[in-house]
Amino acid sequence: MARPRGRLSESSSSSRSLSLGNDDEAASLFDSSMRSHVRSHSRSISWSHSLKLWLKQVNLVDLSSNQSSSPLPCKKIPSKFSENGGAMKDLVEQINIGPSSSKCGPLSILKWGFLFLISVLMLIAALGSRFQSSAPSPNVYRGYRRLREQVMAEFSDIGLFSLRAKEQLGLCSRGVEDFIPCYNVSQNRILGYANGEEYDRHCGFSRPMRQPCLVRPPKDYKIPLRWPTGRDVIWSGNVKITKEQLLSSGSLTKRLMLLEDNQISFRSEDALVVDGVEDYSHQIAEMIGLRNESEFIQAGVHTVLDIGCGFGSFGAHLFSKKLLTMCIAGYELFGSQVQLALERGLPAMLGSFISRQLPYPPLSFDMVHCARCGIDWEQKDGAFLIEVDRVLKPGGYFVWTSPLTNLHGATLNNANRNKWKFIQEFTQKLCWILLSQQEETVVWQKTSSKDCYASRNLGGLPPVCNKGQDVESPYYQPLLSCIGGTLSRRWIPILNQTTWPARMMPRSDLLSIHGLRTEEFLEENQAWRSALKNYWSLLTPLIFSDHPKRPGEDDPLPPFNMVRNVMDMNARYGGLNAALLEAGKTVWVMNVIPMSSSNTLPLILDRGFLGVLHDWCEAFPTYPRTYDMLHAAGLLSQEFTHQYKCGMLDLFLEMDRMLRPEGWVVLRDEVQKIEEARAITAQLRWDARIVELEHDNEQRLLVCQKPFVRK
Repeated sequence: MARPRGRLSESSSSSRSLSLGNDDEAASLFDSSMRSHVRSHSRSISWSHSLKLWLKQVNLVDLSSNQSSSPLPCKKIPSKFSENGGAMKDLVEQINIGPSSSKCGPLSILKWGFLFLISVLMLIAALGSRFQSSAPSPNVYRGYRRLREQVMAEFSDIGLFSLRAKEQLGLCSRGVEDFIPCYNVSQNRILGYANGEEYDRHCGFSRPMRQPCLVRPPKDYKIPLRWPTGRDVIWSGNVKITKEQLLSSGSLTKRLMLLEDNQISFRSEDALVVDGVEDYSHQIAEMIGLRNESEFIQAGVHTVLDIGCGFGSFGAHLFSKKLLTMCIAGYELFGSQVQLALERGLPAMLGSFISRQLPYPPLSFDMVHCARCGIDWEQKDGAFLIEVDRVLKPGGYFVWTSPLTNLHGATLNNANRNKWKFIQEFTQKLCWILLSQQEETVVWQKTSSKDCYASRNLGGLPPVCNKGQDVESPYYQPLLSCIGGTLSRRWIPILNQTTWPARMMPRSDLLSIHGLRTEEFLEENQAWRSALKNYWSLLTPLIFSDHPKRPGEDDPLPPFNMVRNVMDMNARYGGLNAALLEAGKTVWVMNVIPMSSSNTLPLILDRGFLGVLHDWCEAFPTYPRTYDMLHAAGLLSQEFTHQYKCGMLDLFLEMDRMLRPEGWVVLRDEVQKIEEARAITAQLRWDARIVELEHDNEQRLLVCQKPFVRK
């Protein structure tokens, strides 16, 4: 039901007035203004003074009048008014009822009736104010301008005004369209990083932009195509790789890539073969002992870490087989595997283990894949292979495709033979089993039994990590020289795991490993099912209209545009991810566990989801415009109640960088934090709406959409 609205106007004369249509409208606005005063933060004003101010605006009271002035006709105060006390009596005695007249005409009677109505409203408000908590000394507002601001504050609740909104931020220069904080190669070289570490992540030395600005899209940027078309065809103007760089790429899939005027297509002429990965994945399945890749799930394989993923085609193919592949690749100055994969709507993030561990706990993935990924596995005394072993689950598979493994290849000189020999021997020290080798592809399986480590007799063994080294939260810690994960209670061979999709709902004994009760877990999942229904219905531009209408043929139902990927910035147990899958939404979720919260990422990964640890005072390792929707429940109050490392604006600038044009943001948090966030969204030029929750008066939803700025 729409609230009554006053018409704010300024007269041409020096005196200003609040123009109201009629007495009913005036009374309604007075009631709204009074309620606005009660709800304002840490500010209060006496009811009698508010009435004085309001009556002055409608020319019913002259606050400057002298109380000693001669009495006017019909000025006797009824007893009902006197009952409210001296303050009310003093106020009424100042009211100038109409022009001087010696008689009480009909006009005066109407005004007395109107005054009686106002007094009743004030009496009700006065009685209600007794239940309000004590406030600081009242901040008295004088004059029309302050009163107008109070009325506008009332209207801001329904999205008409934002008094606290500051000036909108400007757009960054064209040179930072693909800007990724923490990856500054030239600065890293100055600081002395070399041997590939200059391309690694170094957030501590990154200099923030002098003036906050919004990263703009490229000049030829277009909204990505809907899935499944958008998975195989992207706009070339959306990525920074050029046609020449694309053709010179060493990717396994470049041969079947089609280049058109403004598009890059990853489809081949054969509809059943996407980039030639059909035969390749079928070969890997046979090497494991399966008939085809459709049996990966029965073999316990659901999550795959694809190192140096090319253009993401291997993951795209496995996605169609219900497998979930996370692509990781290092930062590249020209072109990017990660950016191409994300533009296709596939899971990907920047990541390399040149010197530090990946931000995943031990025992995270069912399979690790590397097809000509450019990593020299024999370097650093096998530390890279140790890192693969750490993130691989017991009984998991490591698939490596490289010319180095081809015994009859032209590149297998003496140096390469020595490299291959070192890798073979070192994998035995890790208790890996060589399952099969065909041409350039080799498949190993990690041991399912911890007893293997104690029975090794080879020299120069990497030791088993102790408790201080084997941690569940390795947030970019230095690479280990010992075998991790052996002390974890999560050491469960993949063949003993519940297969997908039943893995999504862990058994009670598995929940107990993570310190959860079954009742608590089921209750949260049910809450997310209900919340998702509300979220999905809000993803439409109609929510930002002050006069919502029933969707018609020209108003597509939510979500009005596609949502292929979602980042849950405070994922907790992965409840939103589970609710999306149960609802049949064709999306994948990047579940982020902030470093400021307890580490529940192992549970998320054990459920068969994707996730990562992250500090939200640092930039997320992704390119601009890579996520369709950002979600966070409780993140603002969690991060900024006792957080001094960064401010809320810093977080929202990073969210704007990650979010693609026309993408969505859904935040749920305490009322105060949501109000602060709402003011920041105005600086970011987002459309925003605060939504009240039916059964929760202490929290609100903030639903936002990022505009497509074509400048």
